[in-house]
Amino acid sequence: MEWLWYVVAALGAGVGTGLAGLSAATVMVPMLIVLCPSFAGETGAYQATAIALASDILGSAVTSYTYARHKNIDLRRGWLIMTCILVMCTVGSYAAFVVGNVVLGGFTLFLTFCIGIRFLVKPDTSRENQVEKGARLGWKGVVLSLFFGIPIGFGTGFVGTGGGMMMLIVFSVFFGMEVKKAVGTSTFIMTFTALIASASHILIHPAIVLEKWNVMLVCIVVATSASLFSARFANRVQNRTVGLVTGVVLTVLGASMIVLNYWEFISQFELVVQVLRCIGILVAFIVPVLIVLLLIRFLVRPPSFVFRKLLHVVAFTGISIMILVVDSWVAAALTSGLLALALYPILMLAERQPWFDGLLVQKSPGEIKRSMVLLFAMFAVVIAIAWGVFERAGLAAAAILMWGTGDAAAALVGIPFGRHKVACRLADGKKSWEGSLAMLLVSFAGGLVVLTLSQVCGWPHALLAAGAGALIGTATELFTPSEYDTVTVPLAILAVLLMLERI
Repeated sequence: MEWLWYVVAALGAGVGTGLAGLSAATVMVPMLIVLCPSFAGETGAYQATAIALASDILGSAVTSYTYARHKNIDLRRGWLIMTCILVMCTVGSYAAFVVGNVVLGGFTLFLTFCIGIRFLVKPDTSRENQVEKGARLGWKGVVLSLFFGIPIGFGTGFVGTGGGMMMLIVFSVFFGMEVKKAVGTSTFIMTFTALIASASHILIHPAIVLEKWNVMLVCIVVATSASLFSARFANRVQNRTVGLVTGVVLTVLGASMIVLNYWEFISQFELVVQVLRCIGILVAFIVPVLIVLLLIRFLVRPPSFVFRKLLHVVAFTGISIMILVVDSWVAAALTSGLLALALYPILMLAERQPWFDGLLVQKSPGEIKRSMVLLFAMFAVVIAIAWGVFERAGLAAAAILMWGTGDAAAALVGIPFGRHKVACRLADGKKSWEGSLAMLLVSFAGGLVVLTLSQVCGWPHALLAAGAGALIGTATELFTPSEYDTVTVPLAILAVLLMLERI
């Protein structure tokens, strides 16, 4: 299980570096310390910091190279702060070893979360008072470089984190750099600070390489790959898109790291712990897949309806996995309800942006946010009925996955290949036999897999239940207006599964 957390931590670190110049240690250190028993003990935090810094070297290097190719690095105004940071980074690294087991400071975590919220509220990072390209460092810049460079450098070496985020703020707010240029300049500097701090940590405590060389290698490869892809994405899209994606990443990372850092206090509340576990499972599955889908969306540019349905599949699959893993139906239903409440304001802000309609296809104004809220609300209803009332968690997971994957298959096949429309009087005339057949087959396969894995029933019974549920779900979707099928289809499938389960 620890190796999974190594990959997740390195993936989050790489994405944070490529998008926002976030230091790898901001993500990796708390995850390694809290979630990985092998990093417990007196020198655990020091070893985690060294591995994070080593991952930062190549991650920052490929990120800064990508930003440099797009002329988004400004060393005319960054050379002095770079010098201060490099010098103080070594001092901080030695001080960290003398002090001992230093854990990530809460200030950086809250700063990451708050900056993420800022980007979500205002993703457009363009400034009216931006400094002209090629402008030299004035006397104010010298003072600011010394004022900020010394503590940032010491802090980077001491706790291995905060440098990238603090440099982003300094360059964008105080130096007037556009956000891409601020990220490019900060990651360029981080390449050298990470190299110096990592070398200092390893020379001071060589056991890091001898004991954890395999962990270090995996983290370096994953973080570097994620940094490269996210940096390419950031330099190919508009500032507004970069701002929104950065906001999502920083908000999720900041919230996750705050929870990990204060877990000892939070763990006293059982229901809160269960809800956070549900959220953690969803984040661990959905966020990496979502990042991949966004990269595909902007690099390959598939049709918008394909991207939308793939998002649906990710949501349905994530909820189904959560149900099968957690132990409390209250926590699972509450998590779905909380996500419904959280999605509405986020989507309300997003739909005001000009890129939103290009990213997702809306059938009518505001349709995306309404459908997503209803979607997660129905997740909570299905969980409450199947698991809370009838004590059948596997049936809840099966109904949700059959509903989601079947609906997606109907659109992905029916829209491009649906040549034979269903001419029945009760149908709406838009659905095709090809799409309905795809829904039937995919829904059946999804139900069979979940019913079998969850051991709700034996193999023959699972075949019967999955087949009947898929058939009724497909018929319900076929004869239900599209604005109501989010309610009727899952309830119809669930009703069939509950009846057949008792036979």
